[in-house]
Amino acid sequence: MSDEQDTNIPLDELEAPQRSLEDEDLPSPESAADLEAVFDVPVRISAVLGHSRMHVSELLKLASGTVLELDRKVGEAIDIYVNDRLVARGEVVLVEDKLGVTMTEIIKTDR
Repeated sequence: MSDEQDTNIPLDELEAPQRSLEDEDLPSPESAADLEAVFDVPVRISAVLGHSRMHVSELLKLASGTVLELDRKVGEAIDIYVNDRLVARGEVVLVEDKLGVTMTEIIKTDR
């Protein structure tokens, strides 16, 4: 057995951190109106259905109506990127005769 102490604490024994008077001076976003400063920041959103590889000669032969085989199967989740960073997975939906995307999973990454 190791000489190290067990540092696992049951969740019911953890206490919420107490806020100090200094913390009360910091604004906390409580509504969408608090984020108004970033509403006009442009972002690029991409929904990736799949990938395919081909030679340039094959690419030049593509015509309207050509079907490309992708590396994913029908019904498999699609990747949703914001500014080239994977942020979610989802599925394609039909909304009033237009294609849309529903997010089914948010991807959390450590920076």
